[in-house]
Amino acid sequence: PHGIAILIETATDNNNRTVANIRSYFNKCNGALGTQGSVEFMFDHTCNFRIPNTGQDIEELELEMIDFGVEEIFADEDGIVMYAPFESFGAIQKELESRSIEILSSGFERIPQVTKELTPEQIADVEKLLEKIEEDDDVMNVYHTMQE
Repeated sequence: PHGIAILIETATDNNNRTVANIRSYFNKCNGALGTQGSVEFMFDHTCNFRIPNTGQDIEELELEMIDFGVEEIFADEDGIVMYAPFESFGAIQKELESRSIEILSSGFERIPQVTKELTPEQIADVEKLLEKIEEDDDVMNVYHTMQE
């Protein structure tokens, strides 16, 4: 609803049931369910790694890791985070392991290329739909283009 794209990743043993359930959530909230992959182009598929911050030089690390696909690197209170395109996951993982750098966590995300600002009422509508979708047992991840 309200021109927001929602990308849903599911794992199911019954595709028809999952699609029917998700379609019903969209219908209840005046949304429209697109075909598989129809909004995928609006999101960048990325991977991320978190490693311990042992006081290493982040700029130097970034220069070294850029060849393996790392596009963004920064420190936070829990360590150092690296972002890269989805396709670079294997190369980065292998490089970190070859340097004996501990991987605290890693994962995949879909980052919206463009987000849309909504009114508080519209946000409430979208959140209602997102809540219904996230409660579904077959839903693994939900991504959207609403500005947060």
